[in-house]
Amino acid sequence: MSCRSYNVRYGALGKGCLLRIFIGESDKHDGMPLYEWIVREAREKGLAGATVLRGLEGFGAHSRLHTAKILRLSMDLPIVIEMIDTLEKIEAFLPVIDHAITEGLATLEKVRIRFYRSGKR
Repeated sequence: MSCRSYNVRYGALGKGCLLRIFIGESDKHDGMPLYEWIVREAREKGLAGATVLRGLEGFGAHSRLHTAKILRLSMDLPIVIEMIDTLEKIEAFLPVIDHAITEGLATLEKVRIRFYRSGKR
């Protein structure tokens, strides 16, 4: 599924592209949590926004289970970073972060944007 024909029209109904990145909570870049570094880079590059979600349980390419259960506290819970913008901005952003993600998964999806508001009038 490609986001190629989708464009974000801020302030109006539009179509965009969702970048979803799956990494581990303990992943680092230059001593900083990788998810924090990615969000800072997205902001610096002018993407519309980013959200970091922390999973309760999951597994990835190594099939190792990571869980937040009391008896098995994990220091490497699943992290999902979501960003929505135009395909052009997402594609320009991917090479910026690609080298820093040594393990993980990135997906792109078409999305319909109902509104994008800052609350300021």
